[in-house]
Amino acid sequence: MRIKHQVVVFDAVDLEAESSFWAGVLEGVVDRDDDWHMVVVDGEPRVGVQLAPDHVAPDWPEGVQQQIHLDLWVDDIEDSHARVTELGATLLKPVDEGASDDSFQVYADPAGHPFCLCWVTGS
Repeated sequence: MRIKHQVVVFDAVDLEAESSFWAGVLEGVVDRDDDWHMVVVDGEPRVGVQLAPDHVAPDWPEGVQQQIHLDLWVDDIEDSHARVTELGATLLKPVDEGASDDSFQVYADPAGHPFCLCWVTGS
């Protein structure tokens, strides 16, 4: 079996907000249909967004559990933090300074799906 594309699909009440957010983060464009948007990056499908009128956003870490999340590894956390929050992300958990060589912060996209910005702090 050959898989031609791997696409993560997010449910959302507001297709435009969700797909525009991920297009901004991934520096792609949105291909729109009535109840489905595809974020395309460099001509390849990357993230799908399907209309889900009854979608309930996860309330991580307290309430409704997350179903899936993305870890996005970045070179510059300050610039990346500024970009995703400008696009509509909400910071859920700031970095927990520790002994690890890797750090992360947890965010929610406009539909409430958690994702992490991760970076290497050690050498």
